[in-house]
Amino acid sequence: MIALAIAICIALICETALADQEGWQTVESIGQPTARHEAALASVEGKLYLLGGRRINPVDVFDPTTNSWTAASKTPIELHHFQAVVFEKAIYMVGAMTGRFPNETPLEKVAVYHPADDKFEFVHTIPPSRRRGGAGSALHNGKIYVVGGITNGHVGGYVPWLDVYDPKTGDWRPLPDAPHARDHFQAVVVKDKLYAFAGRKTSHETKQLFELTVEECDIFDLKTETWLANDKAKDIPTPRAGNMAIAIDDCVIIGGGESGTQKTAHDDIEAFHCGENSWTKLPSLNRGRHGSGFAIAGEYLYTASGSGNQGGSPELSSLERIKLTNLTPKHE
Repeated sequence: MIALAIAICIALICETALADQEGWQTVESIGQPTARHEAALASVEGKLYLLGGRRINPVDVFDPTTNSWTAASKTPIELHHFQAVVFEKAIYMVGAMTGRFPNETPLEKVAVYHPADDKFEFVHTIPPSRRRGGAGSALHNGKIYVVGGITNGHVGGYVPWLDVYDPKTGDWRPLPDAPHARDHFQAVVVKDKLYAFAGRKTSHETKQLFELTVEECDIFDLKTETWLANDKAKDIPTPRAGNMAIAIDDCVIIGGGESGTQKTAHDDIEAFHCGENSWTKLPSLNRGRHGSGFAIAGEYLYTASGSGNQGGSPELSSLERIKLTNLTPKHE
């Protein structure tokens, strides 16, 4: 009890110290997670869950009330290159990959982590003809939409596929292909539309791992199940892949990533205003990173781990956060 009281006091001190500052703040926590990249970050009942990544890693859990990390179970196999989706207090990994670079293979089944039980399970089988990793995944009305991805690790096979998966029944239904193939990106849903920004067309076989970034935005109308016409105004200002993405109010927030234009990972944070079809710049990360995720807990948007440079190193263990009220766009 004494240790818990001390931890809470430290958390309150840190909270006070950061409260008046704008922009991203590096959190000085009690303990730290396993450094990793090609992982995911998710929020369930106020706690953050960092899971997956290269190699077999523990699930690291961050509790904002005590400002501390604890290690939970390890993944049963190597799980990486997926976007976590939270559904009914469980974390779904649809389209994860396993294995080593560059010949990673997509999983045959959907992997699920249950935070309450600290347990993994493999549930529904993914149709063999639709298996891929590095895709964008987003929840809408109890269904998980999976867009893009790559079928053959980093060697090649990037696809424009779109599917809808029912996590209750296991039903898997292909939908019309997106206008652009892409992998290594994250998708989000705002209202009744699915947004696919950033990403690339990874091709180790042509020695183009980072260069073929995708500028165009693809938007899918979930009501009519049709892709909207392209509009250059929607093109992402800073093309990159391996980025984080999240929906906040009427905005799609894109952060971090890697590209062929620079050796360090991107620290850029940009917001697309869905109602206005316009982009604005937000405060940059303290440390550029790719291969991670965004998650909201309490009044903050968080990101953790990732790789600090183009490629797989250095792997980071740092945690950053920004107050949601400080995510006010600044027009360029």
